[in-house]
Amino acid sequence: MNTIFKSIFLAGTMSAIAACTAIPDTNPDISSKEVSMTTNTEKAIALLNSFNTGDQTPIAYINPNKYIQHNLDVADGLAGFGAIMQNAPPQGFSAKIHRAFADGDYVVTHTEYDFFGPKAGFDVFRFENGLIVEHWDNLADITPPNPSGHTQFDGPTVITDLEKTDTNKKVVTDFINNVLLGGQMDKITNYINPTQYIQHNSAVADGLDGFGAAMKYFADNGLVMQYDTLHKVLGQGNFVLSMSEGKFGKGDHVAFYDLFRLEDGLIVEHWDVIQPIPPKSDWKNQNGKF
Repeated sequence: MNTIFKSIFLAGTMSAIAACTAIPDTNPDISSKEVSMTTNTEKAIALLNSFNTGDQTPIAYINPNKYIQHNLDVADGLAGFGAIMQNAPPQGFSAKIHRAFADGDYVVTHTEYDFFGPKAGFDVFRFENGLIVEHWDNLADITPPNPSGHTQFDGPTVITDLEKTDTNKKVVTDFINNVLLGGQMDKITNYINPTQYIQHNSAVADGLDGFGAAMKYFADNGLVMQYDTLHKVLGQGNFVLSMSEGKFGKGDHVAFYDLFRLEDGLIVEHWDVIQPIPPKSDWKNQNGKF
């Protein structure tokens, strides 16, 4: 997005936000004609793609009277969204969506951003009556490929096994609760396929051997990877995202977003983003990370 186009886009975006926020609470069908023509997943994708195209239409997919923000660097509501756009760098922002799926009123996206620098990110949008009313995300700098040559984004993207959604969500929930929170490492092969496990964390190689080597490195160097609370599990078919809280590295308070792909009831692939949670005194909204 060049500087001239960015200026036009920002001006139009702020005008669109102002128009949306001017809609009275008594209107029960805000932009209903526009938003009813597409799925929630398509709306979330369109909103992120507006970073690339400058299209202001997807702003109408956000409820102007109720937009709860969980990115702690962004103020609540459309005003917070507008402030971020006003402070965009000269080249603007960009977003390349690699995966997207829906779970009821939630939409999950796995995105490669240029957002104040190259970033890997997961976004979660919650919809009510076809409009976005809540947003969570986790962002981290893009890193080099891992020892097995995988990036933070490559791998399958097609959603399959829709009839196994609930079963797959339970596998991931039990894995987080029993292994990562409960420390029952002897049960890991109940949840992860030991011969087909593909890893996208830049510091970890494929397979359970890679996972074990990473855990040994942490232990030998006095580092921690500690899951304390599982907040949410969202999935569709063979893809499941978990949102957890814990400690990482030297004990930093972090959010763990883990995306898993499953086959035949076992985890066969993993992507993640780990982001520090700032102290409450630095939060720009009071909604919390989760």
